[in-house]
Amino acid sequence: MIPALAAGILLSLSTLQAIAADAAKGRTLAPDDFYRIQDLSDPQVSPDGQWVAYVVTTNDREADEARGAIWMVSWDGGQRLALTAAAEGIGKPRWSPDGRYLAFLSAPSGSDKPQIMLLDRRGGDARPLTSVSGDIGEYAWSPDGKRLAFTMRQTDAGSAPKPIVIDALHFKQDEDGYLAADRGRHVYLIDVEGKRSEQLTTDPNFNEDLPAWSPDGRRIAFIRTHEQGADQDGREDIAVADPKAGAVPRTIVRPFAPNTQKLAWSPDGTLIAYLQGLEPKFNAYMQDRLAVVPAGGGAPRPLSDKLDRAVMSFAFADSASIMVSVEDDGRIYPARVDLRGGAITREAAAGSFVVSALSSAAGHTALLESNDGALAEVYALEAGQLRKLTAHNDALLSELQLGAVEDIRFKSKDGAEIHGLMVKPPSFVPGRRYPTVLWIHGGPNGQDEHSLVLDGYQFEPQMFAAKGFVVLRVNYRGGSGRGGAFAKAIFADWGHKEVEDLLAGVDHLAAKGIADADRLAVGGWSYGGILTDYTIATDRRFKAAISGAGSANQLATYGSDEYVLQYNNELGPPWSNTALWLKVSYPFFHADRIRTPTLFLGGDKDFNVPIIGGEQMYQSLRTLGIPAQLVVYPGQHHVFTRPSFVKDLADRMSAWLDRYLPPAP
Repeated sequence: MIPALAAGILLSLSTLQAIAADAAKGRTLAPDDFYRIQDLSDPQVSPDGQWVAYVVTTNDREADEARGAIWMVSWDGGQRLALTAAAEGIGKPRWSPDGRYLAFLSAPSGSDKPQIMLLDRRGGDARPLTSVSGDIGEYAWSPDGKRLAFTMRQTDAGSAPKPIVIDALHFKQDEDGYLAADRGRHVYLIDVEGKRSEQLTTDPNFNEDLPAWSPDGRRIAFIRTHEQGADQDGREDIAVADPKAGAVPRTIVRPFAPNTQKLAWSPDGTLIAYLQGLEPKFNAYMQDRLAVVPAGGGAPRPLSDKLDRAVMSFAFADSASIMVSVEDDGRIYPARVDLRGGAITREAAAGSFVVSALSSAAGHTALLESNDGALAEVYALEAGQLRKLTAHNDALLSELQLGAVEDIRFKSKDGAEIHGLMVKPPSFVPGRRYPTVLWIHGGPNGQDEHSLVLDGYQFEPQMFAAKGFVVLRVNYRGGSGRGGAFAKAIFADWGHKEVEDLLAGVDHLAAKGIADADRLAVGGWSYGGILTDYTIATDRRFKAAISGAGSANQLATYGSDEYVLQYNNELGPPWSNTALWLKVSYPFFHADRIRTPTLFLGGDKDFNVPIIGGEQMYQSLRTLGIPAQLVVYPGQHHVFTRPSFVKDLADRMSAWLDRYLPPAP
């Protein structure tokens, strides 16, 4: 009895000491902190390499909108300047070749239509270069700085609604809405001095995007498809045309469309680099790979296939090498690809961090870096080291005590090795069991990674940890970061191996004495919401569930969402493979197996995973007498943009857990 009593006393003392130490470190994260986050994006190195322009997005509580501003930081990090005031819709900074101007997208005063704006670095206010009625997409400076190429989709100029005529297989897209046949995207040219514009591509049978000038200014490359997105065969043209009206585009390569395409000419003008995906039937398991093709046409050359990892971004360092960011097992690291020998070498020491948005000029490379304890900031990559240039979020983070993040590994039901992350409460005490939230990433392509992202739906893990939960984040099969075979393992077999991997992770934490098996919750957004439905229809151990932007009756998604290319290639049309469609829809058709109180969430404008998915499951559980609630956010797409709604999500999810997963007595 005495040793046990002594152990109890020691545990109590250690607990008190831990609490005292935690109090000294700072407070825990709260939903209101969302309004203080500064989200950095799109770094762009100036032509002389001495400055990096970037976007800072903040959430204005009073206006209830996200607002961006253009900033720049000197290469030595000594000067950091706001170039514009914060306003809605500001983004895409691009330097003129001589560095005199910085262009960006923004709506001029008195207008709600974003235009290309020019800011003269010698002084003065930004002035609009364009005055168009359509929606501007990507744009690029000509090498001589006299013109810009931009893409634009025409919109109705009048206020009266018109019928939407559709004749494409891919006819809807989240945020873009219905894709009308007469609203294609084309390439335009504009003269900087005279502001005269002309349309470069005019064929109504094609859509074009991502213009990129050759270094000599004599050609423009762009992607070209019949659909607004990848064509029905899953491919897209990469075409080249002379920069003059009436020029005939010439296709030089037709790769499988990747997750996010980018085109870049080599500095000597001989090659065009691009990304390519896997074959169409693996459309949902994207592993973007880097390739180059001779600018005049010829055989393409893959550069990163031997990595068996996705390339997330890239930029030419010089004519002999390309800087890339590589997704790898919960991390994203920078690397250099040698164009002559094909060697791929890391450009920074291995570590638990994530880099993105590479930009290179004048021998300087900038990027964004984030890790478990830091939000994304701009860094310089030089001599194999990452050097921090900005500190927009340091003041906020200095106030917070975040939960520690650990890598975990375990075996799934069939013996497959699965990796994941565990986020501990800031006051975590070893030897104590904790209520645990299994929080599932979307995709399925994608990964949970060592990155502190507090905007959007990465807010939840640290928020739940601040409330005293252990948060389990499993990189289940079907996700990326572990290679092509790992990603393709769930092909046409949704909700099977993923759920086994997820449950094995819960069992692992319970066996280690960390997770309290009687106080478990599960949730996620997008495919994370879909897997939540699959999981609670498979296992009844969870006391609460949160299904955000999910679906369970996959038959209802055919024709109502934007993934018909995947469905036709992976499952086949419902009439040709009805049994398989019913199999992958088991949470809906076997909803009577569910006993978990579930909160269903979604936006009424979501075309990615339409709200019908949550509505059907909500109705099913209410019919069965299972506690359920449906919350619909008006005007919101798949990713919420209204700050008050994002905060409401955080509050509402926390309240749902408090209701059905109270603390231990």
